[in-house]
Amino acid sequence: MARHNDLTDAQRTELDAAAFRRLLAHLDDHTEVQNIDLMLLADFCRNCLGDWWREAAEERGIEISKDEARERVYGMPPADWKAKYQTETSPEKLEAFKAKQAAKNG
Repeated sequence: MARHNDLTDAQRTELDAAAFRRLLAHLDDHTEVQNIDLMLLADFCRNCLGDWWREAAEERGIEISKDEARERVYGMPPADWKAKYQTETSPEKLEAFKAKQAAKNG
């Protein structure tokens, strides 16, 4: 059995891609998890993943719009996802998010 250090670049890329697809499937299965929750706990959200995917494409000379990249992550246009699954954020969570951003940028 191959060990981590013995993997080829192609194998590592294949495993990274499989893990990313599994993460997307997991997020699809847990639409109750709001982006604000992800941001508060992990400092990233579905939008971040879409942005990172778009940036990876750009680094490889592939032009993908912000909306197209986020649709890849949401599995539908983000506006549709928001209408279907997004709940109102509590004032407490908004304040916690603002404080976290201020601490990060300050």
